[in-house]
Amino acid sequence: MKNILGRKVGMTSVFTDDGRYVPVTVIEAGPCTVVERRTKEKHGYEAVALGFGSLAKSRVTRALAGHFKKQGAEPARFVREFRTDIDGAQAGQTVTVAEFAPGDRVDVVGVSKGHGFSGGIKRHNFSGGGASHGSMIHRQPASNGDTNAGRTTKGSRRPGHYGVDRTTLQNLEVVRADADRNLLLVRGPVPGPKNALVIVRKSVKAPKAAAEAK
Repeated sequence: MKNILGRKVGMTSVFTDDGRYVPVTVIEAGPCTVVERRTKEKHGYEAVALGFGSLAKSRVTRALAGHFKKQGAEPARFVREFRTDIDGAQAGQTVTVAEFAPGDRVDVVGVSKGHGFSGGIKRHNFSGGGASHGSMIHRQPASNGDTNAGRTTKGSRRPGHYGVDRTTLQNLEVVRADADRNLLLVRGPVPGPKNALVIVRKSVKAPKAAAEAK
């Protein structure tokens, strides 16, 4: 099962076996425990719930503790469901990075960094106004469109809240999987700040890319 939860450690660069020097994101992935196996007969759909990270007993409610005890698993800080690539997974099973191999393609899901309330230049990459000769518009947004409309046009790029969005980067290459240290090295950046939770799952585009290569 090529689905796992992890923590973003940071970025570095490594040499691959074929001599490439590539930037990678280091993810401390797993070990994760299958805390529940949902079935179509009982729940209406097929899914696997993975738990990641330890949780102090003082932080576990009695209801939640009973749920984990029923499944025969220890309380986990993060629990996420997966509905694809779950064949053979059973409650209590442990998932590690040993399931992944260099060259695998994965999708990485995370929450992007928060930038608070940002202007148009930072949020939408506006070029800004003149920097000299009496210009009074340096970083301000310019025309907002039709002045007779009496409202802001839907879809206009304006200043506002920037970041803290669920973001998915697709079809990333697994450069290295270190099962001894529970580390997964993925080529390129992934969403979120350091120590943020990330979800790694089998890429939905990988079969299509392999078919086109043939």
